[in-house]
Amino acid sequence: MDKAPSFGVIGGGSWATAIVKMLCENLEEVNWYMRSVYALEHIKKQDHNPNYLSSVEFDNNQLNLSNDINEVVKASEFIIFAIPSAFLKRELDNLTVPLNDKVIFSAIKGIVPETSLIVGEHFNQYFDVPMENIGVLTGPCHAEEVALERLSYLTVACQDEKKAEIVAGYLGSDYITCKTSDDVIGTEYAAVLKNIYAIAAGIAHGLGYGDNFQSVLMSNAIREMKKFIKKVHKMKRNINDSAYLGDLLVTGYSVFSRNRMFGNMIGKGYTVKSAQMEMSMIAEGYYATESAYKINKEKGAKTPIINAVYAILYEGKNPKKVFNKLVDKLD
Repeated sequence: MDKAPSFGVIGGGSWATAIVKMLCENLEEVNWYMRSVYALEHIKKQDHNPNYLSSVEFDNNQLNLSNDINEVVKASEFIIFAIPSAFLKRELDNLTVPLNDKVIFSAIKGIVPETSLIVGEHFNQYFDVPMENIGVLTGPCHAEEVALERLSYLTVACQDEKKAEIVAGYLGSDYITCKTSDDVIGTEYAAVLKNIYAIAAGIAHGLGYGDNFQSVLMSNAIREMKKFIKKVHKMKRNINDSAYLGDLLVTGYSVFSRNRMFGNMIGKGYTVKSAQMEMSMIAEGYYATESAYKINKEKGAKTPIINAVYAILYEGKNPKKVFNKLVDKLD
């Protein structure tokens, strides 16, 4: 049997914790970087992350824990990044070890604010990582359900099918089903956009719109997603596949969706700042909204839902008035 490649996970949040759990099902050792020394020490002593998915217990013999990103990158052939896109550049600024000989997979559902690039493109353009060494992990999958070992589905996308299959093989288990794809850019944009649409779903719920409207909103959202992605990366894809439609639905409807929760608070009258302070986790869709809006200014896709969310979050428009107008643009 071939020797297993070394895997490293960058991040200390719920997704990073869930990914480490999945990898530990199949690997003897996983390299894990997180910034918080307190969290690292807690895991070493108590066998669980004190801040996220604390019900997940780890065998410390399987973990190579470090708060030095260079140590983890150096020790790993395959590296999975699972930190909020808003903080990615700050973490990468600490890197002195090259990435161009690594296989990079992103579990980040956002656009890098400083460059307005999806994460894969950012690694390609700023760290000289070849596109065939860049991949994406998308849903439909919530970290909380991975922790509960409920049947979940992952899409592992990479131009190099063999690398996608390798990663899928080490993430899969009796409760994780992995599917591979070669649509790296499309699935990554879908993962970004679905968070914006989940915020819209949350705003609608907070405003008192019912399930009938939610279904119309989601059916319009998948068509809007299709138009947007076609503008940024045209290739043959089925937008009804789980990586696109499935991920959108679970993020738009699930009680675990932090983006829906954030939108719900906005709909109920919270300011953006107060909603962010109230939540213990980052709502990636907030940052994605500004980036997607700016990108689409150049691309020209028809995106009334993204425009509505942008008007509320970044222009301070009244959610009720914005949605009253949005209703007439949906069918």
